[in-house]
Amino acid sequence: MSRSDDILKLHRLAHTGGSAVLLTWLANRLGGWTGVVDADRPPDSAGDPGPESAVRGAAEMSARGLRSAVLESESSATLLFALDERRALAAVLERPQHPEAATLLADAAVPLALVLRAEEAARREERTGRAEARAREAVLHLLMNGRLSTARQIAEALGPSLPDPMRMYVVECRTGQRGEVARLCAELTGGRAWTVRCPVYVRHLIVLVPADLAAASVDDDPLAGALVGVARDAVVGVSARVGLREAPGAYTQAFHALAVARGRGERHARFGPGPELALAAHEAGADWAGALLAPLHTYEPRRPQDPGAQELRATAHAWLNFTSHATRLLKIHRNTLAGRLRLMEGLLGLDLARLADQSALSLALRLTPGGSAPNGSGESGAGSLDEVLSDPGLTDWARAHLRPLSAPDAPPGARATVRVWLEHDAQLAPTAGALGISVPGARKRLTRVEALLERSLLQSPSARHDLWLAHRAEELAG
Repeated sequence: MSRSDDILKLHRLAHTGGSAVLLTWLANRLGGWTGVVDADRPPDSAGDPGPESAVRGAAEMSARGLRSAVLESESSATLLFALDERRALAAVLERPQHPEAATLLADAAVPLALVLRAEEAARREERTGRAEARAREAVLHLLMNGRLSTARQIAEALGPSLPDPMRMYVVECRTGQRGEVARLCAELTGGRAWTVRCPVYVRHLIVLVPADLAAASVDDDPLAGALVGVARDAVVGVSARVGLREAPGAYTQAFHALAVARGRGERHARFGPGPELALAAHEAGADWAGALLAPLHTYEPRRPQDPGAQELRATAHAWLNFTSHATRLLKIHRNTLAGRLRLMEGLLGLDLARLADQSALSLALRLTPGGSAPNGSGESGAGSLDEVLSDPGLTDWARAHLRPLSAPDAPPGARATVRVWLEHDAQLAPTAGALGISVPGARKRLTRVEALLERSLLQSPSARHDLWLAHRAEELAG
């Protein structure tokens, strides 16, 4: 093989296979060890720094400012060619070495140096991308827990600013298409949309769109239409127009709309109109919520490393919304999550295995968005949950919430199915047994109810807590 053929081969390998493939080919061609050695990396460092003679030679070259060197012993020769100020391409060959070794290594040094720089740049870009993704997750986490000021500061550094007011879009697509969806959002909104990959569902991208850019019409939403065009299986759920402070509710709305969009031909939907529970219950329930959560809000951890009140609130929010998947959002082990839940059960006197107690905690957290009850509320004697749910405003909310289950177009037995599901703590297997049907049959019935209510039931965040509260309010109204 001629020298020109070798040079072409070296450049082709560097372009298609990278440094590892190029070094392997050199080793096979020369019949010895070849690799990249670092003058700053001693032979006893972690990993494989290379043969001692090669490392020693690289250190000598770096110290003397040499571009090449040869170290010879009785049985071997070490050939070195500088790649940059500290690294060298080295080959340790038995004597007599390959006659073209020096020429081949000198020719290989140039493409190898270039491909090493390209690989390092790619690794830096990957690390930067991971760091930005984690920072965006942190902003989302802060928004969901009412820490607006800190969220805004971090978002400003990442760009763009968080929109306020806004509509939240949840886009479901294949994992590898989330980058394309994010680029399309930036293009269609002039770079004003704020995007973050969902830390819980790997197929979801969360997009905060300035309200003035989101279409006012439910049926005519060019942005949602363009996003579902990314792929056949892409679907989009869109929240109502809300302030940034209402981001947790906006996410829940967009998630419920996503469940509706899966069953529509246009594959996108906007959260249907309806009264908000937190607004309906605020006047009657603020004192009750403050009293229920007072032991949590005043909790002081025994050790500095233990979670404090705000961290426990964040854990409760995450678990109520995502159940066991909350570990992905919180970046904690499942045993840590279980321990925090046991601590909260002890503090609040709740049994979080019961849907009734989950629903009470969910409502109380929504009525105390700042971490405590407003206007000093939360004193003892603030009433019970049943007293809150007996308020006429809550009765009206409950009847409006449950009305679709009795509408003329409702599937037969829709209300009974939901009632049995709630009585069995929203667990499919016991529900199916009580109804005398299979688990897939129970799932199919609840899927039809999802379309009817325009709310997600089977996938978290689920509307199960609101449904339980609505049913209880209706019972109390007689």
